[in-house]
Order: sequence, then structure tokens, then C-alpha cells
Amino acid sequence: MRKIYLLSSILLFLSCVKQSELSKEFNCKPSIINDLETIYDVRNVFSITLPNTWKTNLYEDVYQSSIFSADTTKQLTETYLIDVSYIKNNIQFNDLFKLKIEQENLSKKLVQIKSKELKLIDKPSYLSLYKGKKSNVMYQKMLVYIKLNNTNFILAKAEVYGDSLVEERLCKALQIIENIKTHQ
Repeated sequence: MRKIYLLSSILLFLSCVKQSELSKEFNCKPSIINDLETIYDVRNVFSITLPNTWKTNLYEDVYQSSIFSADTTKQLTETYLIDVSYIKNNIQFNDLFKLKIEQENLSKKLVQIKSKELKLIDKPSYLSLYKGKKSNVMYQKMLVYIKLNNTNFILAKAEVYGDSLVEERLCKALQIIENIKTHQ
């Protein structure tokens, strides 16, 4: 009886969770990711919450600070990669910006399958999703640009390899991206 009550409570909680604009775009359902830890970038300007079993690398240079993470306990075609960077640069979501991104990805033989301006972490954002092949493996790359102010933005990337459970893995990556916290 106690297990049924606990399961019912979890399902009720998940059904009441407000779905973000980004999750709605992909028809994502909230999922539970266990054993999480908060990872801060080198400069302590942003953080993300990731499973504590993932391998995470931090990077910093004059223009950016990044967190790259992946589940190395699974095959690449069973998981997803997350790369979030805080970049010192102004960004405008105008036609020139969108064309430049599309051209960069076309040069890598990636085809845009979705793009949209939206709000994420209460900031103007731009989403683009590409599909292609890398080392003869199908993959999808999602880019989410989040304009923080006139001098900084966040670029959150997620890559999903293979053709199994692609939507489910993209939704899990989105759930992580949606919970980026800025500390400025």
C-alpha cells in the first residue's frame, strides 16, 4: 500500500510540473534523473545539475567557460552528450545570426530540422536542431543560445547518436539544459 501511495504521489507531482516552452516544443514528459550533483563552471558564473556518475570536464579560456559531460558507462548510442558554455560576446537573434549558424552546420553536412526563438531561464533564446552523420553514425545536434545580457550568452549543446530512443534522450538533455542556473 505504501508503494502505491509513493508512486501515486510521484505521478501527481510530475503531472503538476509546469512544462517549459522548450519541453513543449519537443513534446517532452518530465522524467526522474537520479543521483544528481550540481557542477559549477571554473568561473562560478553558471551551474548545471548532472548525474553524479557522469564524466565531466571543465574548460576555460579568455572568452568562455565550459562544462562538458557524458555518461561514459553507456554506449554512445544509448546516451547523450551535454556541453554548456558561458561566452563573453554579444548575440542578436537576427537573420544574419541564423544564416551563419545554418551555414556552419551545412558545411558539416547537417540539415536543420527545427529552429525557433523562445524563452529559457526567463531569457530570450534561440533553438536549432540538426540531423546528420558523424563517423557513419546518425546523430542529432541541438543548439540552444541563451542571451543573458548585451555582453554574455550561454550556448548549450546536446548531441544524440544513433537512431534508438532519440526523442527520449533529447528530452532528458533538455531537462538538464532547462535547469541551468546563472550566478551573476
